[in-house]
Amino acid sequence: MTKKINKKENRIECSDRDCPIHGNLKTRGRIFKGIIVSKNERRVAIEFERMVYVKKYERYAKSKTKIHARLPKCMEKEIKVGDLINVQECRQLSKIINFVVINKLKDVEEIKK
Repeated sequence: MTKKINKKENRIECSDRDCPIHGNLKTRGRIFKGIIVSKNERRVAIEFERMVYVKKYERYAKSKTKIHARLPKCMEKEIKVGDLINVQECRQLSKIINFVVINKLKDVEEIKK
């Protein structure tokens, strides 16, 4: 892997082919933002709340959704558990991964305040 520092963005360029910024991965479709629940080497799991209509009771109920997303090499060091991030839909990368991390919105410290 070759790593170069991009002076404009102060972000490390990666040779990862499944990176939406530096690679050939095309993103399309839905965009979600959520808090990182777990982080692995190439994958993160985000969780967010949404409102679901319950027909029987004619009311809305809160429901949590968990999505697994691909974590590019160039963002691996700056993203931690508890951060607020954006993910966007892409082609299916594995059995459970259909999304890729686009950018980081807030740090853990900013969310807690």
